[in-house]
Amino acid sequence: MWEKKKEVEEIKAFLGQGAEFIGKLIFNGSVRIDGNFQGEIYGQGSLVVGEGALIKANIDVKSIYISGDVQGNIEVKEKINIHSTGKFLGDVNTPVFIMEEGALFDGRSHMSEAIEKRKENHQVD
Repeated sequence: MWEKKKEVEEIKAFLGQGAEFIGKLIFNGSVRIDGNFQGEIYGQGSLVVGEGALIKANIDVKSIYISGDVQGNIEVKEKINIHSTGKFLGDVNTPVFIMEEGALFDGRSHMSEAIEKRKENHQVD
């Protein structure tokens, strides 16, 4: 009767373990990286960072799910979720920040866009 909402849409591209990529990734939909990536990532969907992955990049995506290692700055339109095996070193700008017990985050989190929306909707000072 009730179906659990899918957290991440269907994977459109995949970089597997043992693969390395240096450059710029631009995508729509959902992308999963389990290998090593260095450069820039821009997406209109979800980025899934698998356990064992290493990403050194500036990232701008709709949402990101981190189970591996991410180093760089992230702009997120909807939410960031760092799972218990995830490590994120860098700054993030996001309206929603979810971090499971055991996850590592070393950087700064900015939620100013979310605060501005709350002020507009609730007139909070």
